[in-house]
Amino acid sequence: MCGILGLLLHDPSVDAAPDICEGLSLLQHRGQDACGIVTCGPKGRFFQCKANGMVRDVFDEKAISKLIGGMGVGHVRYPTAGSSNHAEAQPFYVNSPYGIVFAHNGNLIDGPSLLQYMDATAHRHINTSSDSELLLNLFANNLQQTGKFRINEDDIFNAIGGLMKQCTGAYACVAMLAGFGIIAFRDPNGIRPLGVASRRSNSGKDYLFASESIVADALGFSEWEDVKPGEAVIITRSGVSRKRVAEHAIFAPDIFEFVYFARPDSVLDGISVYRSRMAMGDALAVEVDKVLKEHGITVDVVIPVPDTSRVAALNLAQKLNLPYREGFIKNRYVGRTFIMPGQQMRRKNVRRKLNAMALEFSGKNVLLVDDSIVRGTTSKEIIQMAKDVGAKKVIVASCAPPIRYSNVYGIDMPSRTELVAYGRTTQEIADAIGADLVVFQTLPNLVASVRQFNPSIPTFDCSVFTGEYVTGGVTEEYLHQLELLRADNVKKKSATSSWEGKGEGSVVNGFHDRETMVASGGPINRADDTVGLHNTWNVS
Repeated sequence: MCGILGLLLHDPSVDAAPDICEGLSLLQHRGQDACGIVTCGPKGRFFQCKANGMVRDVFDEKAISKLIGGMGVGHVRYPTAGSSNHAEAQPFYVNSPYGIVFAHNGNLIDGPSLLQYMDATAHRHINTSSDSELLLNLFANNLQQTGKFRINEDDIFNAIGGLMKQCTGAYACVAMLAGFGIIAFRDPNGIRPLGVASRRSNSGKDYLFASESIVADALGFSEWEDVKPGEAVIITRSGVSRKRVAEHAIFAPDIFEFVYFARPDSVLDGISVYRSRMAMGDALAVEVDKVLKEHGITVDVVIPVPDTSRVAALNLAQKLNLPYREGFIKNRYVGRTFIMPGQQMRRKNVRRKLNAMALEFSGKNVLLVDDSIVRGTTSKEIIQMAKDVGAKKVIVASCAPPIRYSNVYGIDMPSRTELVAYGRTTQEIADAIGADLVVFQTLPNLVASVRQFNPSIPTFDCSVFTGEYVTGGVTEEYLHQLELLRADNVKKKSATSSWEGKGEGSVVNGFHDRETMVASGGPINRADDTVGLHNTWNVS
């Protein structure tokens, strides 16, 4: 999962970088592996800064001051698969045609065939193992076909429409053309979120693209609108153009955005994330009450697993007339364990991240409420922590159904065999994580909890629960390859693999591990680390 942002200020003499940096910090929950900003200044010149690390660590005052220009694109990422190398920070850049900067959230499922097309037909070199780079080059190649000295909005719409016919998967993208403007588009199913907003300035209107509405709220933008599925939006200082460029497809946003990823104060596709989590808690309360009665168990206290589950846990406690307590105190300087890149790191960070207060656990039957149970690593550690401080029984209630299938649309759920619910019954899941009882939300109740706030959405992508992929084209062979490539031991490798190691969010400062790297059909010659745009990160 990643966070993307594009900003165009009406006054080109005002630098966009400070606002972009602040916006990225508000999207930090969507990725903590790397971040980057590229701005466009006088004469269409691009200025870039990106690196592994958190926004606050990469972008200090000195770094921001070097990002000149009144429009720009920003990105935060974690690696879906493949390398976590420093070079795998976005935004991407290609100089031809016209100079394009590109940021992407999502994942393609037809990468190998697209790579073959890039190599054999388009004759475009793909330097990394990233589907993000493929998307950029598809877009660039389609623009190249115009053969024009200068392009217009219709040319861009046609290029994006062609891209949507060529590739399959989930993608929310923001691009910037040198000296022209910023562009956003969303896949035909609208799986990944993206919106646009405006802000009145002294000289005119500023425009923003972002993954979540919280960025618009915090930066003083209003009139937030979601980019529609299959729609492209082009913004220049002359105006805004919008057009649906893809054939009709089922609108199916990813329901896991509402369960876990998005901030509670965001609104995605007309649905308040906060309200949807309240409704999840209400629905889960009914299921918990039924299961507890079936097992003859009483609960003394409801305790949320910080932070995502707090809203649902409070509603559940109120519905069941049970005390709600904060039993875990969180160290806010440790990142989200679910998106930690290694299993051992996740396990170690759970206890660094949380401390259980014996006062709330000792001698009690405790109902822990969590947003979901993925690998079970975090849940197992948390349950043990509760028992270590004296809990009599630990019952776990999950706001989501059992996660039994891989996500192929950009969320890091690497292997079915790594998912604790895969091939296990509810009781076997409880045994695996050390709980006395586990209660899962039913899928119909989860969908109803979210959909009630926007009934116009016909369905949601629930593939991690059902194994049914809305785009089609997901074969067992593809899943097997994806699982091999996303496995934690692959992420530990420093070398970049061939395309099968496709990972979201690659962008090139230079080649790496040049003796062994193979991409675009052949070995890479040696090159220095300044290929592409100059990177001002950590430069005096």
